[in-house]
Amino acid sequence: MKNYFKETETECNCGCGSNNVSKVLMKRLNAAREKAGVPFSITSGVRCAEWNEHEGGSETSSHLTGYAVDIAVTSSYNRERILNGLISAGFTRIGIANTFIHVDVDPKKSPNVCWLYS
Repeated sequence: MKNYFKETETECNCGCGSNNVSKVLMKRLNAAREKAGVPFSITSGVRCAEWNEHEGGSETSSHLTGYAVDIAVTSSYNRERILNGLISAGFTRIGIANTFIHVDVDPKKSPNVCWLYS
């Protein structure tokens, strides 16, 4: 399977270089990108504790453990394509916001959930 993502795309956005991204997450993301047929732009990948606090993330954020990414959404069409790709690739934890979609494969959290950000 093609790798659609550069390693730097999942690094912490603060510049600390933290990047313990899950291999399972990346395998599913590549499958989802293949199925979606539209580019995925990762806006938030791995986060160090300081950057997670800066971003308002929870203390149990899956970004801290490398199990989560946020994907930019620029149109309703892309949102639909990305969601279909994610579900087809086996993601079962999906959060939907106006400008991004959060996905994670955190084994410590409940599967089969979808939520909206207000």
